[in-house]
Formats: sequence, C-alpha cells, structure tokens
Amino acid sequence: MATELLPFIEMATGERPTATVILLHGLGADGNDFAPLVAELRLPSTLVVRFIFPHAPVRAVTINNGMRMRAWYDIAAADLNSRADLAGVRQSQGEIDALIASEVARGTAPSRIVLAGFSQGGVVALQSALRYPQRLAGVMALSCYLVAPDRLAAEVSQQNRDVPIFMAHGIADPVVRFDWAEASRRVLEANGFKVEWHAYRMEHSVCGEEVRDASAWLQRVLAPA
Repeated sequence: MATELLPFIEMATGERPTATVILLHGLGADGNDFAPLVAELRLPSTLVVRFIFPHAPVRAVTINNGMRMRAWYDIAAADLNSRADLAGVRQSQGEIDALIASEVARGTAPSRIVLAGFSQGGVVALQSALRYPQRLAGVMALSCYLVAPDRLAAEVSQQNRDVPIFMAHGIADPVVRFDWAEASRRVLEANGFKVEWHAYRMEHSVCGEEVRDASAWLQRVLAPA
C-alpha cells in the first residue's frame, strides 16, 4: 500500500524547475515557517528550483507535557541519548521517501533533489538522505544532530556515501546543544562523509550569514553537470 503524501506548500523560483529542495520545519511549526527562505536565498535565474515544505503530522510530544503539535517524532527527554523517538523518526523517514518518489514521478531525478531541515526536520533529513537507495544531490542539516549514530555504519546507503552535507549550528543554541552537533559531525566524518561545517553566533535560529552560505552551497551541488 502506497504511503499517503504529507500535505505541503510548494513554491518555485521560476518556470520549469530543474531541481527540488524538500525542506522540513522544526517542532511545533509547519511548512509555512521556511517559505520566506525561497526569496532570501537569492538563487540565480539560471537555477530554477521547486521548494517543497511539508507539514509534519500532529502528535503528542512527551517533553511538552503531552501537548499535541506538529512534530516529526516524539521527544522523551532533554538529553541526547534518550531524546528522539526512533520509531517516529523512521516513520517520518518513510514519509519523506514518499515525497522524493513523488518528485521523481514528476520528472526530477533523485540526483537533483536536496533534503533539508531545521532542528527536528534536520534530524529527519539526515536520517532519510543517508539511507536513501538512490544518489541525492545533497542534505542540509540546520541546528540539528544525528540520531542513532551507532546504527549509521550498518544502515547507510552506498549510493549516498559521498553525498554533500551542509551542517550549520548556533554556538549559543540552548535547545539542540552545539556539542551535540559537533559530536554528530565527528561521527559523519568517521564514517567517511565530507561535511561542510558552519558555526554562527546565534541561538536556535537561522541568521543572514547562514542563509548566504546555504545559497552558495545549493548553487554548487545543483550546478549543471
């Protein structure tokens, strides 16, 4: 039985897009959260990109007293090791795989698709991209961490072993600690991944310098072959 597609917002930088960026929001937000980023990236007119901003399902979040909100997975506690509900992460991974398949069906090759995400969304973007069975263009992981790092070596897709990774974090982040992101980067590099790493003087947020760096990276990984 096919996975029903998540609802999403779609935007494009021009007519006849030749690439797709699927960007996942953080906890409690929705797809509208990053829609303004399309204009802020200031991509050149020669690179026409379709942006997909999916809405996470609504679920109870333990760390927020069971309050129901849009979330890619449950969060049980504030510490890194018991933070993520791995079953929920894997469920979201399947939903993102379905979005990729939908884009492929529309005529966009996997190698022209970037997975991106902020906070919880970045966790799922990393989880999905590193395990996807066909080569993707890249993965952008913003203010997030690598879930279940001990499983990466066994689960990684050989097709995406050298997928470009853009990883960025605020050095004063009180929500997803900076050292968690640094530890995740070290795990990725120990597994052979090349990570373009950026640190910014900010908290759990996105800054202008980060947007400029992300734009430059997108232009490189989506440049015509």
